[in-house]
Amino acid sequence: MAVAYDPNNIFGKILRGEIPAHKVYEDDVSLAFMDIMPRAEGHVLVIPKEGARGLLDVSPETLGQLIKRVQHVAKAIEKAFASDGLTLHQFNESAGGQVIYHLHFHLLPRWEGVALRPPGTMAEDAKLAEQAEKIRAAMAPFEG
Repeated sequence: MAVAYDPNNIFGKILRGEIPAHKVYEDDVSLAFMDIMPRAEGHVLVIPKEGARGLLDVSPETLGQLIKRVQHVAKAIEKAFASDGLTLHQFNESAGGQVIYHLHFHLLPRWEGVALRPPGTMAEDAKLAEQAEKIRAAMAPFEG
């Protein structure tokens, strides 16, 4: 059974500017910002501006444009943190591990032999600001 999108979720509030976020990229389709409970250095979330609960209810047009932005931000993260790889997570509904019901992609830079941190630990604001700046500095212009 489909559940309606609730625009009052925390990501909806970030999109409306009601809650601050350390932004790394924004355009008319998407917003990318630092995860406040990162599982790795440089952990970024990329969300559509379209209100969509998950992968199965976002418009195909937005999803196609959004994944281009996910790749664009991923390239900047890889460059900024000199990572050996990247983990991409996307969860749908509680049974699939989703906690915030606004479609989002997790981008986590990875290094050989370095495990992800356990979930749930808040990062220091200054550290997130520093990492966001590092990613922005590494980002090429979007050519989507």
